[in-house]
Amino acid sequence: MPSRPTGPLVIVHAGYHKTGTTSLQNFMNRNKETLRPYCSYYGKADFLSAGANARIYAQRPFPWRLYRFRRSFRRFLAQIDPDPVIVLSRETFAGNMPGHRKWHGGLVKSYGPPSAALARVIIQELLRRFGPETRITYLMTTRDKEPWIKSVYGHLLRSRRLVDDFDTFRTSLKNLQSPAKQAQVLARKIAPVELISVALEDYGTHRFGPAEALLQLISLPDDIRETLQPIHRPANTGQSADLQQQFLQLNRQIKDKAELKRRKERILKSPTPRH
Repeated sequence: MPSRPTGPLVIVHAGYHKTGTTSLQNFMNRNKETLRPYCSYYGKADFLSAGANARIYAQRPFPWRLYRFRRSFRRFLAQIDPDPVIVLSRETFAGNMPGHRKWHGGLVKSYGPPSAALARVIIQELLRRFGPETRITYLMTTRDKEPWIKSVYGHLLRSRRLVDDFDTFRTSLKNLQSPAKQAQVLARKIAPVELISVALEDYGTHRFGPAEALLQLISLPDDIRETLQPIHRPANTGQSADLQQQFLQLNRQIKDKAELKRRKERILKSPTPRH
C-alpha cells in the first residue's frame, strides 16, 4: 500500500517573551545558510506587517484587528515556498506581554484569549496555504515564574514608563500564571495541533541555547550539527540592580516620552552605566 502523502512540517515558535526567544532567533539567523537544506527559517524581519498586527490585536482585541492580522499573515505566507520544513519565530504571535497596559488602562495579567485567537488564525492560514496535510507543531519556550517576572519587569523599565518598584509590580501580577501553565492552557485550545513546551532552564548551558529544542524537531545530520555556530552569550540579558534603579528614577522624573527614550539610550550606550 502506498504511503499517505504528507505536507510540509511547519514549526511555529510563538514565544513567550523573555524566555530565550531572542537567543533562539539570533542563533537561527546566524546559521540560516547552513540550515537552509534542512529548514526554511523566517524571523522577526520577514513577516511584513503580520508581527506588528499580532501585537496590535493583542493590545486591542477587536474583531477587525484580528482580521487585519489574518490578512497580513496570509500575504506573508503567499510569498514563501512550501518547503519540507518551515520554521516561523515571532513572540508577538503569542500576544501581549503581561505587565503592559490594556487599551482601556487595565493591566495585562496573562496572554489570555488573544493568544488562542492568534494561534487559531495562524493554524487556519497555514492549512489554507499549504493544504490539509500540513503538519503543524507549536513550540513555546517557557521560564520559571520568578525569574520570568523579574525579566519582564526589567524589560518594561527599559522600554516603557513604568514607575512601580519591583515589589509593587510583582504584587500587581500576583495571580499571573507561569509561562508553562499558560502554554498548557494554549495547548488545550489549539488541540489536536501539537504544542511542545520547553523550559529555558533546561537549555541555559547548552552550546546552542534554547535553539537546541528547535533543532531536535528538525532532521539534522550530526556532521551538519557540528558546523553550526554556537551562542556566545545569552541575548537581552537583564540589567543590573543599579541600572534598573536609574531607569526607575528616570521614569518617575521625566514625562516627555522622547526625552525619556533619549536618556535611557544614552545610559545603555555608556561603557560603564552611571551610579
